[in-house]
Amino acid sequence: MEQPLPWYIAGVLIGIVVPVLLLLGNKTFGVSSSMRHICASCVPANIKFFKYDWKKEIWNLFFIVGIFGGALAASIFWGNSSVLSISENTLNSLRQYGLSDFSGHMPAEIFSLAEIFSLRTLIFIVFGGLLVGFGTRYAGGCTSGHAIMGLSNFQMPSLIATISFMGGGFIMVHFLMPLLFKLTF
Repeated sequence: MEQPLPWYIAGVLIGIVVPVLLLLGNKTFGVSSSMRHICASCVPANIKFFKYDWKKEIWNLFFIVGIFGGALAASIFWGNSSVLSISENTLNSLRQYGLSDFSGHMPAEIFSLAEIFSLRTLIFIVFGGLLVGFGTRYAGGCTSGHAIMGLSNFQMPSLIATISFMGGGFIMVHFLMPLLFKLTF
């Protein structure tokens, strides 16, 4: 089995992106604004939120296309193995939630075609998506924008947002997910 690239290579590359964006065009790193740019390009300009020159930020749309293209390239060159290395502690935690089929890259009990249309998965996807979307707008940016760009610029709102994102994630994983996995519909 081929080994994945080490985490410190990706970390350095992400770390280089921030100053390069700032130096080359006074641009900020973040992903959530891309959705606004896509909507502004598709929605009639009579909605005040979308009345701005989104074409100035078209580089951001190419960045998003690059994320998908990079993921596709990585899956082609490094994603041929269907065996994942998961620690025994993680497997035991997942088994406590009722997950047992780890034959693919994602647990089949959540991501199979039969399960994707269940009420539990609908709650995960729709309610979770709404919370993420609301939180992103309320916080003024996404996790990548705040945690990578904002913290590197010593912005206090980004520190507060990052602590909130992490705290919410810990609460979800340790308290809410066990309850949601116990639901059967």
